[in-house]
Amino acid sequence: MANLRRINQEDLRNHNQSVTLDTLLRAQKPMSRADLAKETGLTKATLSLLASMLIESGVVQEGEPVVSTTYGRPSTPLEIRGGSIAGIGLQINTDGYGCLALDLNGDTLGREWVSEDMTGTDPYEIFAKLDAMTFPLESRLKRRGCKVVGAGFALPGIVTDDMWLLVARNLGWENVNLTRFNVVRRLDVVAGNEAKMAAIAQIPGYATERAPFLNVVDRTDSFIYLSTDIGIGGAVVRDGEVVMGSHGFAGEIGHLSVAMDGPLCSCGRHGCLEAFAGRRALVEAAGIAEDGDATSSEAIDMFLQRWRAGDSDVAKVVDQAADALVSAIASAVNLVDVDTVLLGGLWTHFGDELATVLEGRLRSEILGYPNVKIRVFVPPVALHPSLYGAAEMGLRRFIENPLGYMGAKKRREMLLVAGGCMVWVHGARAGISGLVLHFGELAVLRSERGAVAQSVRACDS
Repeated sequence: MANLRRINQEDLRNHNQSVTLDTLLRAQKPMSRADLAKETGLTKATLSLLASMLIESGVVQEGEPVVSTTYGRPSTPLEIRGGSIAGIGLQINTDGYGCLALDLNGDTLGREWVSEDMTGTDPYEIFAKLDAMTFPLESRLKRRGCKVVGAGFALPGIVTDDMWLLVARNLGWENVNLTRFNVVRRLDVVAGNEAKMAAIAQIPGYATERAPFLNVVDRTDSFIYLSTDIGIGGAVVRDGEVVMGSHGFAGEIGHLSVAMDGPLCSCGRHGCLEAFAGRRALVEAAGIAEDGDATSSEAIDMFLQRWRAGDSDVAKVVDQAADALVSAIASAVNLVDVDTVLLGGLWTHFGDELATVLEGRLRSEILGYPNVKIRVFVPPVALHPSLYGAAEMGLRRFIENPLGYMGAKKRREMLLVAGGCMVWVHGARAGISGLVLHFGELAVLRSERGAVAQSVRACDS
């Protein structure tokens, strides 16, 4: 029974610490202990203990006291501190591979990207290169005293919950067991589709702080994210969380059929959105390049240059692709009932102008129009967003389980500050002060080391 009680106490403490961190990350400005207590519903005493632990662990720091213009004593805001916790993002895409380390305060602690045509490459060779790239980054973080708490991996294909890449057609990979690779095992990676990782990068406060001007949605908004590369991927975000589906495939909008008699898609079906609006499809339709050459960076650069110059052939291709996008997006919006769409990948190059055009065309296609107002945005996190989202996925492990990453000593201390018997111990030259909390009552105990140690033993039994 004692063991069961101890587990429950730890779960409670872990949950409260997670809520506190999540609230700080979502806040648009630093919050005081009183602000956090009000926002989370935790008592001021509990919040004070939580804050002390986070400060001691180097996760949070106190800012400059703020003096109220009307009344009261100055309040001390709490701020996310950088340098102690990091998440690593990994990505293999059609145009290269790379890694990135991200701090809780949103700082990039290290980044490397190799641009390379990945079509038809050997998975074992690429994973070996990624392993060799990532290991020095891990070593640098360790030397700086920065703890890696998790890693995410973005891949351009269908990834299952049990870490199999079923297919990545634009890479030419099928049935790849991701757990066979050293970098995946060493970092205990969580892998997913690149569009889902890119969608995570758009969610404010998901696992990092960032400036409000970078946000086009709120933390708990629902939206569809469209990722356009050689192919087209998609993700559905509901109330600030990515919808995975029963097998991790939810949101694959690229293979919605927009024309039953349309061109052949790489998946073997006809008329998929990807066959109209994917990068390869656009370049080939404009007559710039064909087959493998159509996926090159040079080919898409030429396409964009001609579009900016007002080339009529390219403009016609873009307009047809926009029609296909409207058809697919309208179907997806009507199916999942959201009112916000973010355009990522290639389509970010067309800017807000395209977003405005799509928004106008979509209005009459949405169920509930005119009461439902559809919004289309080009997201601000546009450069390798999947890499950032993967790093945030790694950091999210710490947010959801802070006790698990604070070391054995911290876990023991925090366990003693939980549930029915909570003891907070902090050192002092003259002795030790302890705060003992019981259900429904609060007793303050001031004693010498021996008495407090006795209380600790009692709680731990």
